[in-house]
Amino acid sequence: MSTRPRPAAVTGIGVIAPNGLDADAYWKSVREGLGFLDRITREGCENLPLKVAGQVEGFDATALIEERFVVQTDRFTHYAMAAARLALDDAGLGPDEDPEDPFSIGVVTAAGSGGGEFGQRELQKLWGQGSKFVGPYQSIAWFYAASTGQISIRHGFKGPCGVVASDEAGGLDALAHAARAVRRGTGAIVVGAAEAPLAPYSTVCQLGYRELSTAEEPDRAYRPFTTAARGFVPAEGGAMLVVEDERRAHDRGAEVRATVAGHGATFTGASRWAESREGLARAIRVALDEAGCAPEEIDVVFADALGVPEADRAEALALADALGTHAARVPVTAPKTGFGRAYCGAPVLDTAAAVLAMEHGLVPPTPHVFDIAYDLDLVVSRARPAELRTALVLSRGLMGSTAALVLRRGGESAR
Repeated sequence: MSTRPRPAAVTGIGVIAPNGLDADAYWKSVREGLGFLDRITREGCENLPLKVAGQVEGFDATALIEERFVVQTDRFTHYAMAAARLALDDAGLGPDEDPEDPFSIGVVTAAGSGGGEFGQRELQKLWGQGSKFVGPYQSIAWFYAASTGQISIRHGFKGPCGVVASDEAGGLDALAHAARAVRRGTGAIVVGAAEAPLAPYSTVCQLGYRELSTAEEPDRAYRPFTTAARGFVPAEGGAMLVVEDERRAHDRGAEVRATVAGHGATFTGASRWAESREGLARAIRVALDEAGCAPEEIDVVFADALGVPEADRAEALALADALGTHAARVPVTAPKTGFGRAYCGAPVLDTAAAVLAMEHGLVPPTPHVFDIAYDLDLVVSRARPAELRTALVLSRGLMGSTAALVLRRGGESAR
């Protein structure tokens, strides 16, 4: 009899992204391979060297979040709180979630930069008007853990809470942390990441990244795995998921949309992209082993897709190292090329897309990419129908963290 722990179930998805303000809108644009990259219009960013980004348009925080939370939080927390509410609704957990046991639900988020926009505004008041004009929320709104804290306060969740302060791969690490908490007995975790890196201060901080694309044409700015690759395009937004005990989900009649089956993580060093080959391959193998999954069982790969030739080559080789001959046959995709790379939010958005892809039997395309330079079955132009039971999501961070996550479609068990 197997002693493998019951996988944690994904029962809810909430998305706030440049290409959709809920999971349905997000999936429609991802499925169609639509492009949402554009010239930056955020006030104060128009004349900076970074010209193209993925901006969230049409988002009204006050329409989705109580005013008392809006005034004390940054844009990145607005996105996370809105996405969390959408995920809870999708999971069938209403406003009174579990009033008899508030300790059964926790919150875990990942954050790469915190609340730069709020912090900049308050510091401008400090130096322009004096300390009496700085609000008390300056002390908390910028903080990496602000989203975790405000989501838990808003919904009265008192279960295990945490924050992964990390680079991009932290989004997958947060999901693994949530899954392990559920396996240890927590009923459910609201987990994910959202970022808001397009305030002037935050944008200037990013200009030191040599991996950042400074291209001015939106459809040419982010083209990984091609000879024209010139870096990545940043984005704001992210996704939140509800991850809960599979038995609990079945008992309350919730749909198990997917299970978090395996996770692996390594560290290879900041911007050392050649070394990321070995680290990423190791993370994939660890994730496959935890999932009890053979390489040939992977039906689709959601790539990290940094858009830097050295990093793209390392990722392609890492897939070959970890998956063997299957690497040349498995469909690979990177939907984020259509809307940008939202730092810690990026792999969580990929995870949401992977769950939706398995549900719909479609591998979404990689927008703006045509001339593939590596031995990958990269899906471009249009979505590809496929039987998808198991998905692999990859992420590498600019500071050197690497992670891989294995997901299984709802109803699938380890074979």
